[in-house]
Amino acid sequence: MANTLTSLVPDLYESLDIVSRELAGFIPSVTLDATAERAALNQAIRIPITPAQAAENVTPGQLPPDDGDQTVGNTPFSITKSRMVPFRWTGEEQKGVNTGPGYASIRRDQISQAMRTLVNEIEVDLGQLAYGASRATGTAGTTPFASTLGDTAQVRKILSDNGAPLSDLQCVIDTTSGAALRTLAQLTKANEAGTTSLRAQGTLLELHGFTLRESAGVAYHAPGTGASYVTNGALAVGATVIPVQTGTGTILAGDVLTIGSYKYVVTTALSGGNVTIGAPGLRAAVNTGSTVTVASAFTANFAFPRSAIVLATRTPALPEEGDMADDRMLITDPRTGMSFEVAMYKQYRRVRYEISVAWGCANIKPAHTAVLLG
Repeated sequence: MANTLTSLVPDLYESLDIVSRELAGFIPSVTLDATAERAALNQAIRIPITPAQAAENVTPGQLPPDDGDQTVGNTPFSITKSRMVPFRWTGEEQKGVNTGPGYASIRRDQISQAMRTLVNEIEVDLGQLAYGASRATGTAGTTPFASTLGDTAQVRKILSDNGAPLSDLQCVIDTTSGAALRTLAQLTKANEAGTTSLRAQGTLLELHGFTLRESAGVAYHAPGTGASYVTNGALAVGATVIPVQTGTGTILAGDVLTIGSYKYVVTTALSGGNVTIGAPGLRAAVNTGSTVTVASAFTANFAFPRSAIVLATRTPALPEEGDMADDRMLITDPRTGMSFEVAMYKQYRRVRYEISVAWGCANIKPAHTAVLLG
């Protein structure tokens, strides 16, 4: 098989340089899992989850206590999408554009747009994982960082209270929040910020231990129509299934409920009089008849330690015998760590290119994730 893609390498890398400047904040923020190479499409990949452990009294005796067994759980996820972006050219089309902008220039831009499409799809999927988070802070419909830097401090408090590791913290925000952060007086005045990098370079920064990035994939949530609900029965700290009564309308997965002093993210929609919130559940006990308020529409800016969110990627699987491609190669984006497959199929007086990748993602530790409402 001739190495016909060798001459295309400069175009591929030039295209990656263009794509890597898109707002892809989630991919560099999460854990990339290489074990997916062994898994077929929709085949479960199981990540072990160690349970909480209880302490015991030390009691001297002839033998150590016969205990210590644990049930180690797991969170399954899978490669759920195998996607490609194709484009093709005939000889006559190539000849026609070579009298103008040139075939090579247009092909380079087509590669760029194909990779951009796939990256943006992955970013959206990662952004949707915010709907499995534990709790939320902020005000729905109000842009974070509009007047203070304290928003990430409140998100950090949620993660701290939930026992999340406070190393390698990530916070991915939408461009509206990013614009507010960039124009906040404390950060644009060099004498207060201690640096001119935000003003001069337009880059985001580390704040309260979080690495802040922007993404076009941050989710926007339209809530259910639920109103006037109250709790049905007293509930203890840690409860995740919340019985409700007397209200009307829907409560959807992804809705944010205010119960007492806390905001909780709904992971399972209202059904049969019950709604489920994210782990680790209620932070404070509530009495029967406590008000349950559904937040209005919001942007789900997403905060988490890197270990809480997993993204598995690989190239789409080929049969052992191969397929009809005349050549294919992999190219890795150094900024996101993602690899794309580029394949070329020679046809009758026509050539077809295909840019492809397969992926799956999961929020494997909901208690270690939180939403910053915007």
